[in-house]
Amino acid sequence: MLSTGNDIVSLNAINITRSKQPGFYSKILCDTEKALYRESETALMPFENYVWLLWSIKESAYKYLQRIQPGLVFSPTKFVVKQLQIPFLYAITTFDVKETEGRGFDSNAVFKSTITFGAYTLYSRSLMYRELIVSVVNGDEDFENTGWGIKLINKSDPEYQSNAVRAFLVNRLNKLFHLDGLMIGKSMHGVPIVLKGDAEVGLSVSLSHHDKMVAYSFQFG
Repeated sequence: MLSTGNDIVSLNAINITRSKQPGFYSKILCDTEKALYRESETALMPFENYVWLLWSIKESAYKYLQRIQPGLVFSPTKFVVKQLQIPFLYAITTFDVKETEGRGFDSNAVFKSTITFGAYTLYSRSLMYRELIVSVVNGDEDFENTGWGIKLINKSDPEYQSNAVRAFLVNRLNKLFHLDGLMIGKSMHGVPIVLKGDAEVGLSVSLSHHDKMVAYSFQFG
């Protein structure tokens, strides 16, 4: 079954002090992931960034599996990041555009990880800037058929966020597939779906927003 999952974190909106407290990050990181930070090159990044990077990966993995297991409950420590590969000669940069979109990640400096949840093994690609982290999860390591986008918006209230990310995705899909009248709805299980009129379009999509930032991912057939 086709699926996709994505998540965005605004690093401008996190509480750095709280993110470093064991009582907080232990709800996100399991023991092997705490060791992974200490024993690998990921220790080059601030610990709070590591916490929120893994949060975004786990949230994306949850969204991916939610389409397959509609009753799934999100428990971050049960989604285990087994390995995390940082980009070669990694140096954090500024997100200096209003928006960006792409297909696949071959031209991007991305963090690559493998995630397990029960019998499932999933794969992620994450972009990290000074201002934000975006992760996308797929069922295999080939992201060639994965579309994604990131956009800065003007307001952070939930209704504005929701409308903005839907409009952002629909605009991309309309241009890509030369269709008009597409809308983003929800399935009976609360998963976002693409509609044309009353008919569902066979396309897996995922939406996320945090603070004044929104992101989407979708999977081609």
